[in-house]
Amino acid sequence: MSHLSELPEKPVVGVSMPHESAYQHVTGTALYTDDLVQRTKDVLHLYPVQVMKARGKVTALRTKAALAVPGVVRVLTGADVPGVNDAGMKHDEPLFPDEVMFHGHAVAWVLGETLEAARLGAAAVEVDLEELPSLVSLQDAMAAESYHGARPNMVHGDVDAGFAESAHVFSGEFQFAGQEHFYLETHAALALVDENEQIFIQSSTQHPSETQEIVSHVLGVPSHEITVQCLRMGGGFGGKEMQPHGFAAIAALGAKLTGRPVRFRLNRTQDLTMSGKRHGFHAKWKIGFDAEGRIQALDATLVADGGWSLDLSEPVLARALCHIDNTYWIPNARVNGLIAKTNTVSNTAFRGFGGPQGMIVIEDILGRCAPQLGLDAMDLRERNFYQPGQGQTTPYGQPVTQADRISAVWEQVKEDAGIAERKREIAAFNAAHPNTKRALAITGIKFGISFNLTAFNQGGALVLIYKDGSVLINHGGTEMGQGLHTKMMQVAATTLGIPLHKVRLAPTRTDKVPNTSATAASSGADLNGGAIKNACEQLRERLLQVAGTQLGGNASDVRIVEGVARVLGSDKELAWDDLVRTAYFQRVQLSASGYYRTEGLHWDAKSFRGSPFKYFSNGAAATEVEVDGFTGAYRIRRVDIVHDVGDSLSPMIDIGQVEGGFVQGAGWLTLEDLRWDTGDGPHRGRLQTQAASTYKLPSFSEMPEEFNVTLMENATEEGAVYGSKAVGEPPLMLAFSVREALRQAAAAFGPAGVSVDLASPATPEAMFWAIEAARESVASQNGQVTNGFAANGHSANGHSANGNAANGKVRTDSEALSGA
Repeated sequence: MSHLSELPEKPVVGVSMPHESAYQHVTGTALYTDDLVQRTKDVLHLYPVQVMKARGKVTALRTKAALAVPGVVRVLTGADVPGVNDAGMKHDEPLFPDEVMFHGHAVAWVLGETLEAARLGAAAVEVDLEELPSLVSLQDAMAAESYHGARPNMVHGDVDAGFAESAHVFSGEFQFAGQEHFYLETHAALALVDENEQIFIQSSTQHPSETQEIVSHVLGVPSHEITVQCLRMGGGFGGKEMQPHGFAAIAALGAKLTGRPVRFRLNRTQDLTMSGKRHGFHAKWKIGFDAEGRIQALDATLVADGGWSLDLSEPVLARALCHIDNTYWIPNARVNGLIAKTNTVSNTAFRGFGGPQGMIVIEDILGRCAPQLGLDAMDLRERNFYQPGQGQTTPYGQPVTQADRISAVWEQVKEDAGIAERKREIAAFNAAHPNTKRALAITGIKFGISFNLTAFNQGGALVLIYKDGSVLINHGGTEMGQGLHTKMMQVAATTLGIPLHKVRLAPTRTDKVPNTSATAASSGADLNGGAIKNACEQLRERLLQVAGTQLGGNASDVRIVEGVARVLGSDKELAWDDLVRTAYFQRVQLSASGYYRTEGLHWDAKSFRGSPFKYFSNGAAATEVEVDGFTGAYRIRRVDIVHDVGDSLSPMIDIGQVEGGFVQGAGWLTLEDLRWDTGDGPHRGRLQTQAASTYKLPSFSEMPEEFNVTLMENATEEGAVYGSKAVGEPPLMLAFSVREALRQAAAAFGPAGVSVDLASPATPEAMFWAIEAARESVASQNGQVTNGFAANGHSANGHSANGNAANGKVRTDSEALSGA
């Protein structure tokens, strides 16, 4: 067992406990960024001057009328920026733009004594605009060949030879929508300047160090003049990894110019219309199978909708390409990637960070091709799993070292869920109910853990022990409700050998732990846990020396367990508080800076080859659904999940993450339907789903009626902190089982062997058209008209929930060549 994964006696990790802030959350006493305004004197309020056109050149900006509004203090424009007028790491996101690039783009900001004064002032600002042609939809951008950023190409094996050797070749297209983060807390920041011109920023950010860096660029001052703190976030999901930086910079600019604290917070409509989403994608693919249904070759092109600027689109696309294989061995693959530039908000990180977009492509392909191959979709998936001991690598060249876990979680789900018996029950139910159908589908995941950019795989911590024996830990990770702080307290208590109540955690601050990576890529516990463990080990080694002297033994024979130091084989003991006090009087350092870097990573972005991930997280989910054939409405009857989190650091937290991730994934795939006005009228480019009334989120009514989550046992991950694995993002992809069950339920309305194209999100509307297409398959066989529709009158590929062209039909190779 590795040093990093080895557990001491009576560890605090692995014990189920509530979130460290659970009491404050449920009593309403937990403070978030905007709550701090009430504790701050003389705060000014910011309000954006938005331009409600999809694209245009700003020809004039008049602020005189705004300054005449009572309570307006100042209007911030590009002329006020002392440093770089840009909020992006790619230098393509002007903070105060001269060209409006999406509907609702802010070109100036108004500072007011009250929020209402700032709002009225923003309304009084006059903006002259020379409108320019805009590209709103992904199809618009593809047709215009509007692309930006990297164009990665991933090649493995001999693709042409693979197709030549294939017994069955299919091709098709698939477009699927993005997703709104809809965190409970919208973007917020509070900036103050002290008497030494030091700038202190409270920000709802997943990446305080990068917020610090961007503010430094904008203000033209070095980073040591800026401190960023994140108390906690009311959700992030990736939406606060890059996009808070510019907002914090505007607040800091206002504070520096006025000398007063400045508060920034978007209301819900502003947040929805100004902040980026999950990237929607278009995929065009061709796949070959042998006679037994094993994949021989894949040729695909993935186009991500990046929006108006690059943001994190390049790494999102890279991770999508790296996950197109999911759990399946693809001996020959060629996958190209493009980023479309559209006049919509700049799309950004979202839980899974491109992984879901890559994985859904192969899952959609297998779900559509299984009937064409005469195979059950579950069987087709099983036949193509990575196999242990075969030396198989991913298409980008990383060995799959835990292929046995892919099958292990799958088989456990089948057993726990009683799949065989329930499939018989479903067949009997469907035979007896012509207008209601049920289906049961299983899908698995293999998700790589680590940042694709190797440099980000490092973490820091600062651990302080006070004379009374209490411990304060600081680390570079941020808390957004996912329970990271809870786990880090458990890691510290376990490493030091003390009870959890001795440990307290301080808010994340850039002046305590510098140059930290974003809390993202599911790596928060790995990186920061490793750093905290490192710092605590330094302290423990110093204290063991003291304890050995006091107890009359060798330091190597001393163990600290549950706050008591003992020498092996002796009855002598020394309480933790006494040990710490003794160490202080012996002038032993009681603070330590910890550091961790993930070993064994290498990645060449140009050749798209290497081993970018420390390990893979695995899981499997079985979902049963019931669908109404008249309306397309459906319900999730039961979900069974087995997920691999290694040796769980905190089981209650991890199970909650699995449940929450699954539900969020189901929302993306079935409910959450982003729509923009793509017409040529005055509101072109406007986000139409800009409130919870029009953008449907999962609620209690969409929860599975029966929801069973099991964490894989005996799953120690060597080389990770206390044998644990990441849990934040991977469970989201378990929701593929919901979509595949819905596909199979729609197919059940048609003849055996029908291939169903299903739009994403698979809203009841999309389900209705998929059902109609399946029924028309019966009609076309019989030469009849069904339900008032001609047999060829409607099909799933003619309708889609998001108003765009939906999935293309699965075509055989001969059809593709003939232009069918």
